[in-house]
Amino acid sequence: MGMTYQSIVVDAPVEKVWAGIRNFHDMSYAANVITSLEAVGSLPGNKVGAKRLLNGVFHETLLELDDGGRVIRYRIDEGPPPVSSSDVQNYVGMVRLLPVTEDGGTFVEWSSSWQNNDHDCAEFCHGIYVALLADLKQHFS
Repeated sequence: MGMTYQSIVVDAPVEKVWAGIRNFHDMSYAANVITSLEAVGSLPGNKVGAKRLLNGVFHETLLELDDGGRVIRYRIDEGPPPVSSSDVQNYVGMVRLLPVTEDGGTFVEWSSSWQNNDHDCAEFCHGIYVALLADLKQHFS
């Protein structure tokens, strides 16, 4: 099984960050990484099963939206190599927010796992998630 994990601390309250990322159809906080986001189908971005198309190549499905735990889990259904369905299976990403009680900030974790231990996939995903987290931090701080 392959996996990657990234984290960052954002200088904004967890409630504000969660409100800004919980809609699966809105990644406006990541304008430097996400050049296009198209909602696919009729489900809104806060309903499990919602689908989106990122940057014209990443087909994703919302698996979990947990407001109490501030967790988003999603699946990549199809994408470019090395995350295409012929390269990896069961790709699941997760974003989790936790309050930083010391200063009122937000600890953000972004991780993913998949079957087929492909190091290219880990490197590819790591770079994307680092960039997404940097954008998120800049947007909310």
